[in-house]
Amino acid sequence: MKIIDCELSPNPNALKFVLDTQLLEKETRFYKTKNDAANDSFAFGLMSIEGVKTVFYMNKFITIEKEESFQWKDIQKKIIEFVNSFDKNLIPAENFEAAKENEGELLRQIRNVIEEQVIPALANDGGSLEIISLDGYTLHIKYLGACGSCPSSIRGTLIAIQNLLQREVNPMINVVPA
Repeated sequence: MKIIDCELSPNPNALKFVLDTQLLEKETRFYKTKNDAANDSFAFGLMSIEGVKTVFYMNKFITIEKEESFQWKDIQKKIIEFVNSFDKNLIPAENFEAAKENEGELLRQIRNVIEEQVIPALANDGGSLEIISLDGYTLHIKYLGACGSCPSSIRGTLIAIQNLLQREVNPMINVVPA
């Protein structure tokens, strides 16, 4: 497993590291603390690098958010060395579960639009989102990766997702961050 590119994200404290190997097929993983990552040796190792604030990974990329007090020049090389020397086989198996059988039709339609159109767009900037719940027509989402602390995700992206879901699924849908 090797890092083949490093891309800026709209979040100045987050970098997207593109890999030559697929880490996960359908699942995403996001860790805010070293304790959260205790059962994932890959994320735990990254969180152990001084200056790393959060770790998000999916498909063929990792997004690292740094502590504001650190400069990328101080930690980027350590991240690259760790990833390039890590044995991909040590990454815990996916726990991806298809949509639950009792999931309502509205949530199933929302999930399809988000997985097909929204998540790939967010992934371009090193982020993603997770559906937390659907209460009536109010969809609660949680931003992951670079999107988690990016100022544009709270306003512009949230409105764009809501407009897309209103157009594609149901005009009554309201999207709020969890």
